[in-house]
Amino acid sequence: MEPHILSAKPCTFYLFSCILLIFAFLASFASAAIHYHEFVIEAKPVKRLCRTHSTITVNGQYPGPTLEVRDGDTLVIKAINKARYNVTLHWHGVRQLRNPWADGPEYVTQCPIQPGRSYTYQFTIQNQEGTLWWHAHSKWLRATVYGALIIYPKLGSPYPFPMPKREMPVILGEWWDRNPLDVLKLALFAGGAPNVSDAYTINGQPGDLYRCSSKETAIYPVEAGETILLRIINSALNQELYFGVANHKLTVVAVDASYTKPFTTNVIMIAPGQTTDVLLTADQPPARYYIAAHAYNTANAAFDNTTTTAILEYESAHYSAKGGKYLKPIFPQLPGFNDTATATAFTAQLRSPCKVKVPIEIDESLFFTVGLGLINCKNKNSPRCQGPNGTRFAASINNVSFVFPRSTSLMQAYYQGQPGVFTTDFPPVPPIQFDYTGNVSRGLWQPVKGTKLVKLRFGSKVQIVFQDTSIVTVEDHPMHIHGYDFYVVGSGFGNFDPKNDPAKFNLVDPPLRNTIGTPPGGWVAIRFVADNPGIWLLHCHLDTHLPWGLATALLVENGVGKLQTVQPPPLDLPQC
Repeated sequence: MEPHILSAKPCTFYLFSCILLIFAFLASFASAAIHYHEFVIEAKPVKRLCRTHSTITVNGQYPGPTLEVRDGDTLVIKAINKARYNVTLHWHGVRQLRNPWADGPEYVTQCPIQPGRSYTYQFTIQNQEGTLWWHAHSKWLRATVYGALIIYPKLGSPYPFPMPKREMPVILGEWWDRNPLDVLKLALFAGGAPNVSDAYTINGQPGDLYRCSSKETAIYPVEAGETILLRIINSALNQELYFGVANHKLTVVAVDASYTKPFTTNVIMIAPGQTTDVLLTADQPPARYYIAAHAYNTANAAFDNTTTTAILEYESAHYSAKGGKYLKPIFPQLPGFNDTATATAFTAQLRSPCKVKVPIEIDESLFFTVGLGLINCKNKNSPRCQGPNGTRFAASINNVSFVFPRSTSLMQAYYQGQPGVFTTDFPPVPPIQFDYTGNVSRGLWQPVKGTKLVKLRFGSKVQIVFQDTSIVTVEDHPMHIHGYDFYVVGSGFGNFDPKNDPAKFNLVDPPLRNTIGTPPGGWVAIRFVADNPGIWLLHCHLDTHLPWGLATALLVENGVGKLQTVQPPPLDLPQC
């Protein structure tokens, strides 16, 4: 009898445990919500810098609506295109597991939504929480079509840091005092660099250092002693930015919807596409303090050197004692425009909160040179050859300047077995080895155009080293991979050394990101598991570089079974 009794107790315990797990799973499932939204994309009058422009907005808002969900929730967003341009929407950083049809980049996972048409994006947030964002992924519509996507933990799951009293999105952007699509159109026609922006913005407002902008400056109220969570998003088209708050420390707790080991800093550097969550404690004398951002510029090129501001306003310090006038805000000390040392020091502090599972044995080792190039013109005096010395600007990865299809999307062609749209012979290494960050021969400056993809087996462990080049100019290129997060295991300046540099990789607690910059004149290494089937765009998030060809796409094959296979496309998927 005794053995029977002893064996019965564990069975009862395990049965009870299984019941609890089932209830926990059902409770989690029951708490998941479905959020329905209608995004009407259309031109509305927007006044900035003394002038009113017909600006492409979402639901008449600039920036667009903030989406708030919890991990496990589903979003169903009907995008109705009432603008005069083709448009798509991308949910930046959302994994979109087995669902490339909801990812959004035009001619990659879908044909664009034509004027007068609509398309419903439907996807579920799976094991993600933090700050992401959404934006147009069609030409330069991203200049004004964007908004925050905030993912809260599941009910009952706390933040891994002290609970803030309140939370505030801080969306950094760029503003052109003309139609941004006309700026791009002119640049693509002439072959030169586009005009730089006229202002930076915080939540759509330039701030009171610009003309006609003081009254609309964004104000963040705060009570003395409270802690707030700032969810910072860089939605700028073409510029890495330094960000700070006068006299206040910022404690970084997350980047790209992934938690980090907390650390305190006076300033953050944030590239286009990236998000950074910081805690700020109102521990200074009650006053008004500027929140400010300006450029971190790494290229030998023109840039917008203005500064955008908002105001952190202590509730007890709204007006001065004399005459009821507003107190003049205190200004923060931001690094110099070309202060690479500060940017590097900030990025080096980012770590995952604990030991993580980094791929160790690598199946696919890829070495990608990224940077600009020049296309030679037969007639250097042509109006279409206004780049340096009568050339046209280009950009490439491993000397391949990516060409987007126009008659279908890559994913639709792949799913339907349509030949002739792309090839899968993207070079895993540069076709010619050279001193990437040295004095590069002009014979290597002209890339080859092509629609070449990187083919990956499902489940393969991948390492990519992004190597900046000095062709035309060195630059910090923020590289973004759709459909994936990745561990940033190492970086450095100069040429990557495959023999010695891997020994310095952080394989214990590297940060998890979806967008990472190449140090100017340097390299950065990432690792991930190719566990999300489909075609996923890989590109520089400086939007000037995307139409020049600084992109490719990962074709991740299906695995075994339904859970490792791309789901069928929706019935309303746009056709070209």
